[in-house]
Amino acid sequence: MPVALFILDMQFLWVYADDLIGKGLEPWVIGELMMYASARLVNLALPLAILIASIMAMGSLAEKNELTALKSAGLSLPRIMRPLTVVMILISCCAFWFSNAAWPVANLKFRALLFSVTKQKPALNLTEGVFYNGIEGFAIRVDEKDEDGTLLDVLIHDHREGETGVSRVIRANNGTMVQQGDRLLLTLNDGASYEEDLEQSKRRKERLHPHIASKFQQQIFEIDMTSLDFSKVDEGLFKRAHEMMTVQQLSLAMDSLEILKNEKLLDIEQYGARQTTLLRDTITLQTSNVLSAGTPILQVLKPTEQRMAFDGARSLARNARQGIANALEEVQAKKTAQDRHAIEWHRKFFLSLSCILLFFIGAPLGAIIRKGGLGMPTVLAILIFLGYYILSIVGEQMIRAGSLEPWLGMWMSTFILFPLACLLTSKASRDSGKIPFTFRRRKSSQTISD
Repeated sequence: MPVALFILDMQFLWVYADDLIGKGLEPWVIGELMMYASARLVNLALPLAILIASIMAMGSLAEKNELTALKSAGLSLPRIMRPLTVVMILISCCAFWFSNAAWPVANLKFRALLFSVTKQKPALNLTEGVFYNGIEGFAIRVDEKDEDGTLLDVLIHDHREGETGVSRVIRANNGTMVQQGDRLLLTLNDGASYEEDLEQSKRRKERLHPHIASKFQQQIFEIDMTSLDFSKVDEGLFKRAHEMMTVQQLSLAMDSLEILKNEKLLDIEQYGARQTTLLRDTITLQTSNVLSAGTPILQVLKPTEQRMAFDGARSLARNARQGIANALEEVQAKKTAQDRHAIEWHRKFFLSLSCILLFFIGAPLGAIIRKGGLGMPTVLAILIFLGYYILSIVGEQMIRAGSLEPWLGMWMSTFILFPLACLLTSKASRDSGKIPFTFRRRKSSQTISD
């Protein structure tokens, strides 16, 4: 289990390395993020760990002929596996509790903290010859940094818009930078400040100097650094997501979405009936017009009235079609949200039952191959788990695409591997052979003559 979590955590760091590097995060922030990420990865690490452990344990017993000794004492393989089966049922129950109670909390904490980390601005780290834009309203560049912290050839673009609404460019030969709490004290020496003249936009052609330059011997800037401080976002922004819900909450959400979807379908039906009535009433007749039996309605209308009737009918038809299309999009959105909640609902049970399924694949397979250790058992376990995981992902994607019902897509991998578990258990119980195969030598008969 720790090994599987470590491997998956390394994958997580590889994916989110760009969001973590260079932001001056405290070690406790990264540690907390890794803890929540590890909790989210239990649904992958636990089945894999059970599969590897079951193959290694039973393979080691078979390799040392301990299974043979137990079978010689009259114990069958199912009888030998019975205590392990009880343990696996307990682990499965704990896995269900984790996926229903702890996993939503871990998801919520992880999403909120990861969002806060990704929105965190990079830490103040001036690179020679590169503009630093991490401080709002400023762009700072230094050509060279001495070992004692002195900054050489400092260039600052001040884009803050104060009461005057002007922007400045400050250039100094050297300077120092000291951080005091939430304030950054930037001391510049022997420089000049170039301030934009407001009148230049009004009388650009009349002015020879659009900027006002002023020299200084020393100038001190106080820059607010609170924008670089790490702060967590409100977790309430993510509580309504389906990944943060328990089984009970998911069931209520799916029922609510089903009611809303049915109400919208009923509204579409009623809307279509109303629009049909309006379309039938677009052609109106004057009271003075009397129709004889069999006379078409359009024949008694003037050409202008006919055009008005056709235009009104086309407008109503277009509006009806657009209104029904928009309503159907809302129905499809409700169906998509319902499927996502259903996926998460089935996932709660999927984790616990996958532990039992993979155990009944790994334990008989270990008894058949008769190999312990971390070599072949680990390779076989990873291959089987990859197939199981890929089938799960394919089923989930087919649900999102609308090709399968949620229950069928989420349990498709289980339906496919369940016959394999039955076959391996039956094969191991009958001692029908080993993997890899062994070859027999034919005994040759020899006639002995006197």
